[in-house]
Amino acid sequence: MNKIAILTSGGDAPGMNAAIRAITRVASKKQIEVYGVQDGYAGLVQGQIKRLKNSDVSEVLSRGGTILGSSRLPEFVEETVQLQAVHQLQKRGIEGLIVIGGDGSYRGALELSQKGICCIGVPGTIDNDINGTDETIGFHTALYNIVDAVNKLRDTSSSHHRCFVIEVMGNNRDSLALYSGIACGSEFIITKNTGYDEDYIVKMMDFYEKEQGKKHAIIIASENMIDVEKLAERISKETHFSGRSIVLGHIQRGGSPVPQDRILASQMGQYAVELLIEHQSGYCVCKKDNHIIARKIDEALNDVNKIQEKMYQLFNELV
Repeated sequence: MNKIAILTSGGDAPGMNAAIRAITRVASKKQIEVYGVQDGYAGLVQGQIKRLKNSDVSEVLSRGGTILGSSRLPEFVEETVQLQAVHQLQKRGIEGLIVIGGDGSYRGALELSQKGICCIGVPGTIDNDINGTDETIGFHTALYNIVDAVNKLRDTSSSHHRCFVIEVMGNNRDSLALYSGIACGSEFIITKNTGYDEDYIVKMMDFYEKEQGKKHAIIIASENMIDVEKLAERISKETHFSGRSIVLGHIQRGGSPVPQDRILASQMGQYAVELLIEHQSGYCVCKKDNHIIARKIDEALNDVNKIQEKMYQLFNELV
């Protein structure tokens, strides 16, 4: 293995730069040339590939987003488009590719691996929604951003007898809502696994205020689950709480990655290089039971995350 490339695909995630840095530095010490692909699979197809040296990844550890840029390319499912990507790599003598992204990015890597390019997937998404791994790069930073925002909202909520209904990201998945609900002590979380009974929530808000004397409340919902403004308005009309809705939006993606994401990204980047040196292909790097391991991409994507069940049980016992 003499030349490898890196690309980041899909939504950006804090910690991606730490992974790029680790891959570049680890590979360089092993006398492997490293190339960066600009703007994900779209840049790969167009041949936007440049050499990366250690100096190119200096001072990036604390930066959010991705220095390589990212994009979404739905057309990459077409074989003719995939073959263009293979051609761009082969004409430069690049033998291995590390793809940092979500499950869609993984599927692209799997297709390329079946066409002769050694490909390794590294999980980079704030949603923590990739099966086969307990943690993804960027999740802990996004979670920190949510908790920091909710802490500020709780301060003003207490002062004005309010109930904030907060929409968080998650791509219709539950990790950010579930974990932030536990970390923030929210009264309710609304995810695809909890279901949504609006009448019950309004009834309980009234109960919390009248019977338990609560002066503030927090409800956290995964995106695309409910209309947070509508729920807040109903809470205002039917309870003594002043309902307010907040959509945190892309602020969750931003900021300097927390240490946990920097370390996880560095570990995964190092291991991805080791897998390529061994000419492994069609694998993804995962964190399972606090160990960094490799799993076949198709097997990992079909796995079931059992940790969520325990976290839901914890939330229900804390409320």
